[in-house]
Amino acid sequence: MNNTLGLISAFLGGAIVGAGAALLFAPEKGSELRTRIADILRKKGIICSDSDVDALVDKLTKDLQAEVCD
Repeated sequence: MNNTLGLISAFLGGAIVGAGAALLFAPEKGSELRTRIADILRKKGIICSDSDVDALVDKLTKDLQAEVCD
């Protein structure tokens, strides 16, 4: 059971990082991308400010860079 939970967690973590990478490497300007991310989060019921989205994008960027360098 614990192994299954770990496998599901790893899958979800990879899916989140992959989705972040897809968004970050999409051919859009940064401001348009941040607006799009905020809109998607709001549609999911997650209320966030522009600074929250900026922090999320910065975190995803750092996580992706760490993954690429490893």
